[in-house]
Amino acid sequence: MKKSSSILVNKNTITAISIGGFDGMHLAHQELFKNLGNNGGIVVIESGYANITPKTYRQEYSNYPIYYYVLENIKHLTGKEFILLLKEEFPSLQKIIVGFDFCFGKNRKNCIPELNSLFSGEVVVVKEVKKNEIAVHSRIIREYLKNGDIKTTNELLNREYKIFGRQIKGQGLGSKSFVPTINIKVSDFILPNEGVYATKTIINEEEYNSVTFLGHRITTDGSFAVETHIIDKDIKNMYTLVQIKFIEKIRKNEKFDNFEELKLQILKDINQAKLVLNN
Repeated sequence: MKKSSSILVNKNTITAISIGGFDGMHLAHQELFKNLGNNGGIVVIESGYANITPKTYRQEYSNYPIYYYVLENIKHLTGKEFILLLKEEFPSLQKIIVGFDFCFGKNRKNCIPELNSLFSGEVVVVKEVKKNEIAVHSRIIREYLKNGDIKTTNELLNREYKIFGRQIKGQGLGSKSFVPTINIKVSDFILPNEGVYATKTIINEEEYNSVTFLGHRITTDGSFAVETHIIDKDIKNMYTLVQIKFIEKIRKNEKFDNFEELKLQILKDINQAKLVLNN
């Protein structure tokens, strides 16, 4: 999916909003958005801690316009003041959709009962969403990501986990001694734990099968790296923006006694990634 720019819609036309942090834009968040109707909008309370879908990357996963409110700027508001702000910002507002655990106002003192009493329109509360008996929450998805459990992560997201990064210069060993890789600097996004993954790499909106290493290069210089090898393609040009979609973890990060052992393992990784991606 192509990263979209923010959708510009006049706030005066918005009749329904969904409110939350929405880091992940995951399966449970999508359940909230289903209630927005034709003139809906998404209100993101930006805490600065979002790292599954940080900043405006959220817009890729919804066709609704997204409006960002920095928590630091509104956390002093009482519950009543917060609702008044929303009514001023969205004068046609008739419906608010939130999750079952939604709280708001100074020190989060207000929750669903206060929302019902303070807002004169319709309040829709979406129950907790589970997938395969796992509760779908951003904090839970982060834990699966940190453990390298990409399959479960993707199930809870209802999509393939994806990061964006800028291409940087690598060691230069790949094309000379091993296989060519694209080295990437990643900011803002949470990374899975160290290891090798079957992935899909997107360059100039073209998607390629790939195998990606992320972690400390303990066999060579010890530095941290995110590098992806495009399978069966020779791509030499420099690309500013690179996207990587994670499909499955192949193995953990390992130290090898010599370059020859590492090279043999890399070739095994590529074959394993082919099997995963072809299935």
